Amino acid sequence: MSDDTRSENDGPEAAASPTRRLLMLGAVSASAVVSIRPALAQTAGSVLNCEIPIPDPGRAGSYIDPQGQVVALGTKGAFPPASRPFKGEEVRRAIAGGNSLPGTESDRSRAYVNYIRRLQRGQGGFTCFASLQMPRG
Repeated sequence: MSDDTRSENDGPEAAASPTRRLLMLGAVSASAVVSIRPALAQTAGSVLNCEIPIPDPGRAGSYIDPQGQVVALGTKGAFPPASRPFKGEEVRRAIAGGNSLPGTESDRSRAYVNYIRRLQRGQGGFTCFASLQMPRG
């Protein structure tokens, strides 16, 4: 709105200079950053505590072969399902190559990690795995 079309009832926002508007936007942005940071920290913590069942509940009882495929119970060379879901932090470390998943020897851990890498949308644990792949800043 130009200066010659303002009325006396337009209020203080109408009369604000461009500099003042920028300062007001900066204040709003700063408060948004302050409120978003704790949420991001909480999200990072929840990602490390999320859980990935192996296999997902829809295929509970199935075995996992060395390539990470879900196979029939008792398939030769395949591993029994995990006794508990793994936490995001445990999976993150195993994927990085630092450790085996807790309670597993290296071959079984590798098969489980291969299974996790194959997770797709809709499978139990996918959201947790996808969250682990997101860069944290």
